[in-house]
Amino acid sequence: MKKKWIVILNILMIAIVASCNQKQEVVEEKKSTKEEVIAQIEKTGLAVREAFAKGDIESIKLYHHPDVQKALSYMDIKNGREEVLQGLKGTMENFDLRFLDEKATEVFLYFDDVVVKQMRFGLELIPKNGDDPFVFRGRTLIVLQRSDESPTGWATIHEIIQPYQE
Repeated sequence: MKKKWIVILNILMIAIVASCNQKQEVVEEKKSTKEEVIAQIEKTGLAVREAFAKGDIESIKLYHHPDVQKALSYMDIKNGREEVLQGLKGTMENFDLRFLDEKATEVFLYFDDVVVKQMRFGLELIPKNGDDPFVFRGRTLIVLQRSDESPTGWATIHEIIQPYQE
């Protein structure tokens, strides 16, 4: 009886090994190179800055994940795309916004479907009431993830803004 089980186990092992050695067709998804991802993220940033300049909330919405979280300051955290956009609408009712050509990427990390980017930036706020414009400078840490809703394939899921202080 014991010999019978050994024969059966040997046959099973041979069958398993044989099936593992068979050529199996595997369809692999094409992975983006880091250079391709950098270009996609730069395109995303440009589209967002253009939408800010136009005051185009609907376009800005496309580049934000529905569950986005933004820490705009120590006491101001926005949870969800609708809350982020509501705050932005209030700002855009009072100011025209123009990103300055001062952005400098400090960190760029790419992990398949997630990008972490840290950069310095400058933003000119032009009051709609005729007051003098002023510049807001700071650092931002942005986490983006792949998104089918975004025209560039990437959407912000998390952002922390650190204001510049002299």
